[in-house]
Amino acid sequence: MKKNEPAYSEAMAELEGIVGEIENEDVEVDRLLEKVKRASFLLRYCREKLRHTEEEVKKVLSEMNGAGGGEGNGEKN
Repeated sequence: MKKNEPAYSEAMAELEGIVGEIENEDVEVDRLLEKVKRASFLLRYCREKLRHTEEEVKKVLSEMNGAGGGEGNGEKN
């Protein structure tokens, strides 16, 4: 994670807060565009974080399967 990037949980909490504000019409019209842009950024950020994490998990599992020397129940993922 880069220095200024929020943790996934922080980004999700902020995103949920923005969505709640918009749904409850708690956002002034003058700030609506700003909130929508921030929500869009957070959504892309969270999706990318999930994608990257999934790739890393697959990589680690693949390395574990390769290091196991074929042990296990014989199933391939």
